[in-house]
Amino acid sequence: MTEETGDGWITPPSVPPLTGTEQFSTGDFGVVDFWRFAMSDLKMNNVRGYFAEFLVHRALGSARPREEWAGHDAETSDGLRVEVKTSAYLQVWEQRHPSTIRFEGLRSKLWSPRTGQADKATYNADVYVFAVQTARSHEEYDPLDLDQWEFHVLPHSILAALNQQSMALSTVRKHSSGSVGFHGLGDEIRSVSTCG
Repeated sequence: MTEETGDGWITPPSVPPLTGTEQFSTGDFGVVDFWRFAMSDLKMNNVRGYFAEFLVHRALGSARPREEWAGHDAETSDGLRVEVKTSAYLQVWEQRHPSTIRFEGLRSKLWSPRTGQADKATYNADVYVFAVQTARSHEEYDPLDLDQWEFHVLPHSILAALNQQSMALSTVRKHSSGSVGFHGLGDEIRSVSTCG
């Protein structure tokens, strides 16, 4: 049920997560068919980004759904804000050579429905996770193999000191304490958060 606040704003209700078994009102297809249509290839750039965010949520023990307009990608129960950036050597299109790993959009302009977009782009998280899908050939690429993912974690303070809008993987590696796998990611995020 949509609620109207006392100041005239319409607030959308919380939406329970879909299971995929829901059916459309007409036709013999359902939500899972839409998911297969829109997100069946986890190599696609936008889906790979959502997938990396999902992995970070899982590493932190969070089952919250993704928030499209939030200023950061994940938040722990104690308020730690996490931004996730992802890249891969292989794309869904033809390539002459593997992609150069670079992470874009490190600063962004916060947006609020009540105040609009901020005038200035800022670093909006306490911790930044840089996720790389490491496969170098399509034959080996398995997005569900979590051993093919490399994560680097940097605190807000390092990004603010570097003052860059984008960053090469070499720069991320230089300033992180090393790569970590999925199973150590949650601990690394919490450890880095206390450093910066």
